[in-house]
Amino acid sequence: MPLSLQTPSITPTASGRTTPLGHFRELVYDTASKFKTEADSEAHKIFRESAGHTPRGLLPQTVNPDEETVPGIEHPGSTGVIYCSDRAMANGFSYTSSHEWANLGQGAPEVGEIPNAPERPTTIQLPLDSLEYAPTTGVKELREAVAKLYNHTYRQGKPSQYTYENVCIVPGGRAGLSRVAAVVGDVYCSYQIPDYTAYDQMLSAFKRLVPVPTALDPQNKYRMDLDQLRKDIRTQGLEVVLASNPRNPTGQVVQGEELRELVQMGRESSTTLILDEFYSWYIYPEQEADFGKSVSSAEYVEDVNEDSIIIVDGLTKNWRLPGFRVCWVVGPKNLITALSQSGSFLDGGASHPLQLAALPLLDLEHVQKEKIALQRHFKMKRDHVLKRLERLGLKVAVPPESTFYVWLNLEHLPAPLNNGLTFFEELLKEKCIVIPGIFFDINPAHRRNLFSSPCHHFVRLSFGPPIESLDMGIDAMARVLKRAKKEGLHAFGHSYKKSLDGSGSGLQHHV
Repeated sequence: MPLSLQTPSITPTASGRTTPLGHFRELVYDTASKFKTEADSEAHKIFRESAGHTPRGLLPQTVNPDEETVPGIEHPGSTGVIYCSDRAMANGFSYTSSHEWANLGQGAPEVGEIPNAPERPTTIQLPLDSLEYAPTTGVKELREAVAKLYNHTYRQGKPSQYTYENVCIVPGGRAGLSRVAAVVGDVYCSYQIPDYTAYDQMLSAFKRLVPVPTALDPQNKYRMDLDQLRKDIRTQGLEVVLASNPRNPTGQVVQGEELRELVQMGRESSTTLILDEFYSWYIYPEQEADFGKSVSSAEYVEDVNEDSIIIVDGLTKNWRLPGFRVCWVVGPKNLITALSQSGSFLDGGASHPLQLAALPLLDLEHVQKEKIALQRHFKMKRDHVLKRLERLGLKVAVPPESTFYVWLNLEHLPAPLNNGLTFFEELLKEKCIVIPGIFFDINPAHRRNLFSSPCHHFVRLSFGPPIESLDMGIDAMARVLKRAKKEGLHAFGHSYKKSLDGSGSGLQHHV
């Protein structure tokens, strides 16, 4: 018997017009009962067939030629952005024609001029000595500039101050996190769900780490449950806690007394906190006087060489310079010497010329001007995106107070549009890229049924790109919803291209 689709309760817009979702009333469809497991969904089958995404340790096992052609090699599984870029390319996306697409998937800010910001760097000097290798800990002058910035911003009047010996320059945030993971011993490492996609691959690659997940409560705005964390440290023997703050993908932030309590808890329990603070400037205040403020655990460290607080940050997000690949790790001196050693065999160090080019960007006056301009511009874009989504009936239950991401719950949409992978595939047909929520469910062995994931009904939208791209992306979502109203749900959930020539579309077999 076909099921009647229940119309979501949606408030009319200020103009009195109803939203596209409101037009689903009276729509009859028979697809809801067909999308309950991965085997029912073409989008999920394509995902599982991609190298590295097959569940591990399950029997019977099958040989995947893409993974088994080189003896001894295991595919770690791609991060969300890489997988989604590959799927977009199968649907015609290319970097030469990227202007025709709305890429709301890439976790990168716009890099061009924004109102009242300092001029963008356009040239790089190449002194002769910069053609040599830089030290694996980085150029001393840049390390000193980073320490000075943290002391000025977060540690004025505190007796314990950072020096260059507390700073290691690294070629990108993932390189910094990998260096840290390489020197962590055989310990239990706690992480939260949802969180940054690369943590999955990192926890998989460094097999001495034993990952211990903690799901964040959406009713509590995806905040860390400090009481539960204390209990886990006491009862499960956690020695390391890994988290992004501000949090990618939910856009929430731990700050003020809550952040002070987190740092204190690490100190009192002898637990190392690894905090990814790449979005520390993306704070959206309501009061004019608060523009230009940022957040870091460095503010609550008592002794920079005794407190086991490890901070990872860099030019990528806050300075809007992802192509520089100049980032840093800040922490106790004995950590930095260990990172020098792990960097010598992992990545060899950051670009010498670009480290020198970064020096004027850390000037305190330059930083403050860039920070204020960024906060005003990205707050405007956030508010614009939230308003447009709400007009479509896609109200965001937990709006971002930080980062440049929207964690969008699709649960109220009719099946099969109510899961992130299928919604993503349908948007590819409209030349729009988002990231399915399952990539933020840190699941190192890939065993969990995706339909059981707490992130299954979500997608992450980035409002990092210029506003023209944001509007293109939201227009694409509107077309998908309009097509669902016009054609019915039978037109969705299938006919996805596996490659640019269309081969393999319409899979018939099960994983």
